Amino acid sequence: MDEHTTKRLQNDLIAWLTTVSRGGQPQTSPVWFLLDDGAIWVYSLPDTARVRNIEANPKVSVNLDGNGTGGDIVTIEGRASFDPSAPAAWEVPDYVTKYTAEMEANGWTPEVFSDKYPVAIRIEPQRWRVW
Repeated sequence: MDEHTTKRLQNDLIAWLTTVSRGGQPQTSPVWFLLDDGAIWVYSLPDTARVRNIEANPKVSVNLDGNGTGGDIVTIEGRASFDPSAPAAWEVPDYVTKYTAEMEANGWTPEVFSDKYPVAIRIEPQRWRVW
């Protein structure tokens, strides 16, 4: 992964996570995320299609917005898993630093966010496409 892509994964606030339902229907959702030691972490509400879809099929893709003219594309294919031993979002300093303004805009402290979004999803990238 090149330096520009790494910086985007560190600094972009929104990624698009695509999961697939039991019936094979793709579903894409905007998510907050953190790149940490090669893995992508997402914290989720517990009762969502995203969680049910990952339970049924761990294959996912993560995409960053392009530049509006078909360039600066980042597409990551990987496998998602739930990590109940992962720290809560408020205990991850890089996550809190990245999303403090967004949490505050929603009226949340990091602890309130962590209570609402307790499901830690770890995505292990298997294939990167960047152009």
